[in-house]
Amino acid sequence: MSTEAAASTKPTPEDDGMTWWYRWLCKIAGVLGGVSCAVSGVWNCVTVNPLNIAAGVWMVLNAFVLFLCEVPFCCQFIEFANAVAARADKFKPWQKAFFYCGMALFPVFLSFSFTTLFGNAIAFATGVLYGLASLGKKGDAVTYARLQHQKQADEEKMTETANGAPE
Repeated sequence: MSTEAAASTKPTPEDDGMTWWYRWLCKIAGVLGGVSCAVSGVWNCVTVNPLNIAAGVWMVLNAFVLFLCEVPFCCQFIEFANAVAARADKFKPWQKAFFYCGMALFPVFLSFSFTTLFGNAIAFATGVLYGLASLGKKGDAVTYARLQHQKQADEEKMTETANGAPE
């Protein structure tokens, strides 16, 4: 009985401290980021400049990866979509943040333009949302005040024992 209770209190890999609405917010931001990357990437490819074409292709690839990781049911025609999504769900939020922000910054550095900047903005924002999720929940003021009071009391004890100790 006690092992069952201990097993139920352990956090599952899916329980990363994110609430259901924040998880949905991140998924919606990922979908919108994928759409903006895809549209801007295709628009960016309509040029003769090879760096713009490379940035556009990278943006379309970003859109594909965002769709694959966040909403795999959009990629049902791909056999490995569910396996990739299951693996992406096991990543910690800071890993997703680093990956999404890096993916979004690369085309901007490759070809800095209005299209690449604003096309990747929502994908970058998705990474920022996951980065904020990795920071964890904010503590309440009552707990913080108790910790400060305890710390102050401990410091007073230390100074009393240091001053009152025989030499």
